[in-house]
Amino acid sequence: MMQMQKIRGDIMEQVTKALDWPPVWFVGGVLIVLILGWIGFPAGFGGYGPGLGLGLVALGVWLMVQALMLMRARGTTVNPRGMPSALVTEGVFGISRNPIYLADTIILLGVAFWADAVLGLLVVAGFVWIIQDRFIMVEEERLAEAFGDPAAEWFVKVRRWL
Repeated sequence: MMQMQKIRGDIMEQVTKALDWPPVWFVGGVLIVLILGWIGFPAGFGGYGPGLGLGLVALGVWLMVQALMLMRARGTTVNPRGMPSALVTEGVFGISRNPIYLADTIILLGVAFWADAVLGLLVVAGFVWIIQDRFIMVEEERLAEAFGDPAAEWFVKVRRWL
């Protein structure tokens, strides 16, 4: 009986670890925002919501593509649990230390506007908190460990989000 409970606990731990990834949190946030938009709320964003939402989604996608291309060009990992092989500080990384997470947040905000989900703004705030707490802080520690003073200078020069 104890062995079975241990196996079950190990399986649950593996499933939890497998699901604890930024893209999973992002997709979950999008789904929650869309459900909130479907349910509706007495107040909304009005006629500006869909256009503003589409613009934010486009901006977020552009930002993400720029960040991914720079990281690929520098040959470093995009895996949030991986060890970076290069400190990327140019381009969109000169505006935000976390342009991919910023892009996720902008896209999620765009979905909230597009879906007219005012309560989706709470989901966006929760997403920012989770990503910063579970991923960004650890990633910044790895960058500091791997790149020392250049990383510290970049941390001072460029803000975490914007």
